[in-house]
Amino acid sequence: MALEWPGNWHLTAEAEPGGAVRIRAGRVPHEGRVRLAPGDTLTTPRLACAFSAEGLDGLSRVWHRFERRLAGERLHRPRKVLYNSWEATTFDVDAADQLELAKAAADIGAELFVVDDGWFTGRADDTGGLGDWYPDPVAFPRGFGRFIEDVRALGLDFGLWIEPEAVSPGSALYAEHPDWVYRIDGRPARLVRHQLLLDLGRTDVQDFVIATLDRLLTGHDISYLKWDMNRPPTERGRPGAGPADRLDLDAQHVAGYLRVLDRLRTAHPGVTVEGCAGGGARVDHATIARTDVVWPSDNTAPLDRLAVQYGFLHAHAPHVMSSWVTDAPGVFDPRPRSLAFRFVTAMCGVLGIGADLRHWDAGRRAEAARWIARYKEVRDVIHLGEARLLGSPLDATCGVQYDGPDGRTVVAALGTGRLDGAPLVPGRPARLRLRGLDPAARYRDAASATTYSGAHLLHYGLPFAWSAEHDAELVVLTRQ
Repeated sequence: MALEWPGNWHLTAEAEPGGAVRIRAGRVPHEGRVRLAPGDTLTTPRLACAFSAEGLDGLSRVWHRFERRLAGERLHRPRKVLYNSWEATTFDVDAADQLELAKAAADIGAELFVVDDGWFTGRADDTGGLGDWYPDPVAFPRGFGRFIEDVRALGLDFGLWIEPEAVSPGSALYAEHPDWVYRIDGRPARLVRHQLLLDLGRTDVQDFVIATLDRLLTGHDISYLKWDMNRPPTERGRPGAGPADRLDLDAQHVAGYLRVLDRLRTAHPGVTVEGCAGGGARVDHATIARTDVVWPSDNTAPLDRLAVQYGFLHAHAPHVMSSWVTDAPGVFDPRPRSLAFRFVTAMCGVLGIGADLRHWDAGRRAEAARWIARYKEVRDVIHLGEARLLGSPLDATCGVQYDGPDGRTVVAALGTGRLDGAPLVPGRPARLRLRGLDPAARYRDAASATTYSGAHLLHYGLPFAWSAEHDAELVVLTRQ
């Protein structure tokens, strides 16, 4: 079950001794209660309920089909391979450095260049600038429009990061509209990440955000927008408006957020929108219905990311899962992984690159170009095919299988480095058993010039000889 609600929510499941299961799901007002006067109404969030007799893996495919339906005609818009400059430059955004990265990204086959945080005035670090959404003339001395033209001349689309719900206390916006932030009368506003949160339940704040997005998207050739939201709501109050529990500020914020997204989709239908909230904090069906991709987590370390994506794909479809190849070391699992492992993991959804390509040698860039080219050949199967999770990150070998309507099966196979015995026995490779295939059919792997029966793949599996240098493969099988 899943709530269509990008605000505060709570879901519990209770298994009774008799075998019945009781589910309770609903929104949680930030104020703890919502007061209704006589004649008032309260509309609760829609709840999506799914069932499968094929276990969690089968249940995931039910959710995937539902989210494809939510996407409507936007489902068939190709999710382009992006390069995002955040991990390479952080706040140190400079046109010359960004163009150097864009050139390197274009050379390896990226199709989209996204400038993340740090492009606007007053944003030397995370203590200022939010709310003043104008390109920094120092960072772009020849003009922001000229910079975008230079990026597009490389054959790349252009994208931009924005956090429209947040404001910095030192910004011109806050100086002009201090009443636009959440605050409880008589109490000082609390800074989180050196920023405050705009009261998006106010119509004038919504109109400001809409006007800001319209100005950026109509004034510049921007085809991708990354909407971020990094600050949790605190001190939910509206100065001068009375007790907070009479306002239902959480519901008003949600309504404002959805109004802005709806306007964005209507006014700029060709723009690809990425939803992000401190990683994957706001991944719900209301958001997914209005965006093209979402960001599951800020943790891009390879083995950590494998675990993140394993959980994500149980509930959400591959076509909405943005994933990057980065240089990040492991946070929770520091074991080293190859560049191939990073690419195959990221290719399980919508492929992006966030590494500092300026420090990659020619060999790494050439390998990256080969992986990107392979991804482009099969991304329609990955995004639109039936996905099956094969094993888990706790296994020595795991993967994701995608079955396309054209008879192709794509298998992203990964060796986690765990020792389960099989790879240590001479002549006995690791095996990954596939599912859902026709046991009587024949499937050919053109890369290895090998043809398998469906029964062999179902009961014996694909063979992999993992090593420290070889820990990932992408196998494409064609039904004969």
